[in-house]
Amino acid sequence: MDKQLVWKEEFNLGVDAIDKEHRRLFSIINRLFTLRREEEKSGKACEEGIRYFYEHAIRHFTDEENYMELIGYKNLKMHKRIHKDFRDRTLPILEGELKRSNYSPEAVDHFLAVCAGWLIGHTTTEDLAIVGKDEGRWEDLLPAQELESMKNVIMGCVQQMFNLKARVISETYDGEKFGNGIYYRLVYGREQDRKKWEILMAFEERILINTVGKLMGVRSEKLDVMMINAARYSACQFVWHVMRHFPVVESYEIQEENLLTYEEFQQVFEREKPQVSLLFGTDQGYFSYCVIAPHLLETGIGTPLAVQNEMAETRKYFNNFNEAKKEKKNPKILLVDDSITIREGIRRLLIGDYEVSAVQSGVAAIRAITLDKPDLVLLDYDMPVCDGRHVLEMLRSEKEFEDVSVIFLTSRDDPESVKKVLSLKPEGYMMKYLKPTEIRKRVDDFFRKKKAEQTGRA
Repeated sequence: MDKQLVWKEEFNLGVDAIDKEHRRLFSIINRLFTLRREEEKSGKACEEGIRYFYEHAIRHFTDEENYMELIGYKNLKMHKRIHKDFRDRTLPILEGELKRSNYSPEAVDHFLAVCAGWLIGHTTTEDLAIVGKDEGRWEDLLPAQELESMKNVIMGCVQQMFNLKARVISETYDGEKFGNGIYYRLVYGREQDRKKWEILMAFEERILINTVGKLMGVRSEKLDVMMINAARYSACQFVWHVMRHFPVVESYEIQEENLLTYEEFQQVFEREKPQVSLLFGTDQGYFSYCVIAPHLLETGIGTPLAVQNEMAETRKYFNNFNEAKKEKKNPKILLVDDSITIREGIRRLLIGDYEVSAVQSGVAAIRAITLDKPDLVLLDYDMPVCDGRHVLEMLRSEKEFEDVSVIFLTSRDDPESVKKVLSLKPEGYMMKYLKPTEIRKRVDDFFRKKKAEQTGRA
C-alpha cells in the first residue's frame, strides 16, 4: 500500500512561516515513504533523509516556540513539554533503534510510522490551538515529571499487590472500551475547601478474575458479586497507596464511590479533560487509571455506594453486568464520528438490538478496534487529523483486522466523493443525514445479509 501524508487546507494556521515548515515536514515524510518503497534506494538515502527530518524537526520546534513566546501564547509551557518529550525521548530511542539495526526495513518503518503519527496528531490539534482553531485535548495533563512519577508508582503498586508487570499502552487514554469491563469511580476531597480528585478506573473482567479472584482462591473463570466487592476494596486500597506518594493530596478523604456502566464512564471523556489518563497492559488483561482534578462532574453519576446500600447496589450492578454480557450476543458496532450530535443520535437509534460504542476520532477508532474488535464500523469519512480513508487503509494493512466490515458515513453525495469512498472497497456507504428509520434499516439489512451468508457457508 502506498502511504502518503495528505496536507489539507484546514491544517493552515495562517502563520506563513509555521505553515511552510509544517508542509515541509509532511513532504520529507512522504519522500521517505517513497524511498522506503524503492528497495534499492532505501538504505543510504533513507538514512540521510531520516537525519534531515530529525534535524529539521528540532530546528522547527525552536522557531515555533519563539513565535509562541512572541505572541504570548498561554499554553507555551505545555507545548514546550510536548516538543521536549518528542525531541529528548522519542527521537533518540528511534535513532538508537535505527543504528542498532543498521537501518533495517523494520526499523525504518517503525521510525516513519511513529513520526507520521506524531506529526499528524500534533500539527492538527496542539498546533491549531496556537491560533484558537482547536482546543488541545491533552493540554491539562500533569507536568511531565509528575506524570512519570505517577506511572512508576502505579506500576510499582501493581507489581506489589498482584505480582503483575504492567506496561504503559497510552498516556492519552480516551475512554475506549476493552472487552467486558468493570468501571469504578472514587471521589476524594477535604472539608476545608471544594477541591476534589476524581479517580476513574476500568478493569478488563479477566484481570480481576486472574488477580483478585486467584488471591481469593476462586477457581471459576467467571466474575461474581463477591469478587466485585473484593475488587472494589482492593481498588480503594490501590488508589490510597498511589495517592499517598503525592503530598498534595495526603489530607484528602474519600467522599463518594460509584460503580459505573460503560456509557456513564464514556460520558466523562465526552465532557472532561483529565489530568491523568493512562492505559496499562499486563499479561492478564488491560486496566486504566484516570484522574480528573480538582473539579467534580457537574451532574452526578449513578447511585453513590455507602454502607447502607452497597450490598444492594453491588448486586444490582452485577446483575446488570451479567445481563449486558448476555446481550453481547448482539452484534458489536463501533461508531466513529467527530460530531457528538451524530454519535449520540445514531447510538440511541441502534442501542438495544446492538452493542454500540462510540469514539470521536480516527486515532481513537484504531485503538478501540484493537482493544475490542467490532462486527461493524460505522466510520465518518470526513474527520480531522486521521480521516476515514486513513483508518480503513490501516485496518486493511493488518491481517488481524483486514476483514473488519466498514460502512462509511458521509455528508457528501456528489459523484466524485462517492467514487473516492467506494475505491477503498468498504461494505458500503451511508448518508449520515438519512431519516433515522432508513439508517436503522441499512444496518439491519447489513447484518441480515451477513447472517444469511454465514448460514449458507455452514
